[in-house]
Amino acid sequence: MRVVGVGDNTVDIYLHQGLMFPGGNAVNVSVFANRLGAYASYIGWLGNDERGNLIHDALVEENIDLSHVRRIDGENAFCEIDVVEGDRIFGDFSEGVRNQIVLNDEDYEFISEHSLTHTSIYSFVEPFIEKLHKYSRKLSFDFSQDWDTDYLEKILPHVDIAILSSKERQLEDNRPLMQMAKTKGPELILITGGDQGALLFDGQGFYHQGIVEVTDIADTLGAGDAFAANFMVEYLKGVHIPDALAHAAEFAASACQSHGAFGHGAPI
Repeated sequence: MRVVGVGDNTVDIYLHQGLMFPGGNAVNVSVFANRLGAYASYIGWLGNDERGNLIHDALVEENIDLSHVRRIDGENAFCEIDVVEGDRIFGDFSEGVRNQIVLNDEDYEFISEHSLTHTSIYSFVEPFIEKLHKYSRKLSFDFSQDWDTDYLEKILPHVDIAILSSKERQLEDNRPLMQMAKTKGPELILITGGDQGALLFDGQGFYHQGIVEVTDIADTLGAGDAFAANFMVEYLKGVHIPDALAHAAEFAASACQSHGAFGHGAPI
């Protein structure tokens, strides 16, 4: 099993703790897949600054293949996060150099060697999505909650596993959306809904997975990426969907027990 994350990276700056942590959807999925036993790679653009160094060094420690990462002049992507009266508040952010991504033939050849390619709405890969899908054995795409209908219409035909965050108050209200999305091409539609768990549609039926309660939560950031990574790794290994979802919920719960998406905190 080989998994490659393509695109977004960021440094999450926790103002209330005075610490910063490596993250970003494509980075997180690669790290979690590696921890689950897959050979994992990451392709992305990192700045030649302290934040870029943090991500690079953390991924080296996590044994992620960085042979196709570019280090370029400029600041790395970051997002400031504070906690006020228990609520997470997002402050200043920068896309940094990650929006300069341009994939070449060597990148596509490298991608084709992986069982799963994962990218996201924050990865600036829209100009390359058709070719990225062509060279990927399976392509998963995280739309987060910033998707709209037009964006789905554009991207879904080039995706095998679509992951969305629910905009509906009730998770189950997403069923018509999932049925529509399925007609555009993906084999699986997965929608996460916070404490309501997740809902998956494979064209034949719907599967609901509740959350696994955790009493000693340190940080929920990255839990959704942990869930998605675990589910996709097991699904591609042939594990039955209900079992893969259940294992993913357990893994996501364990991810909530460390600060940052996957640790490696450093002073701001």
